[in-house]
Amino acid sequence: MKKYIFFSLIATMFVTQITFAQVQIDSIKTVENPIEPAKRLNFGLGFGLNFVDGTSISLSPNLVYRVNERFSLGSGLLFNYSAIKDLQKTTTIGANVLGNYYPVQKLLTTIEFAEMYVDREIIYTNTNDNFWDSALFLGAGYQITPKISVGGKYNLLYDKDKSVYSSPFVPFVNISF
Repeated sequence: MKKYIFFSLIATMFVTQITFAQVQIDSIKTVENPIEPAKRLNFGLGFGLNFVDGTSISLSPNLVYRVNERFSLGSGLLFNYSAIKDLQKTTTIGANVLGNYYPVQKLLTTIEFAEMYVDREIIYTNTNDNFWDSALFLGAGYQITPKISVGGKYNLLYDKDKSVYSSPFVPFVNISF
């Protein structure tokens, strides 16, 4: 019976010590390292490269407002240069509006509408073509860090004969400051 009481007393002291130590560690984390709240307004710079059926380089500075932990809205400017060897060169300038949704940590889903002015030089016919083009992108990406995400987006309005893009799929990298 004495052994049972002795081992019970030792076990109680051991469990109490572990519990006390956990409470102290949690308290220290809260006091010394408070979680910094995320900024609501972020400046970002998106850029993309595409080498499917030609070359496409795009830059898109944007301003995004984080509505809550899962949703953000923004707008930005677009610049795109694309070339298909010996066929055409295209320069595009425009603006966009976008929405981002974060269904789980590290996963980004996006929707973006862009309106662009297009200046296209068709090399083999030696003609210039100027027009407006619209794009509606749906995409997904991975957040490498809270400020860097990579992924791809698909243009739902893509038309092989009319679209400024050489492919409906556009990879992206976005960096926030």
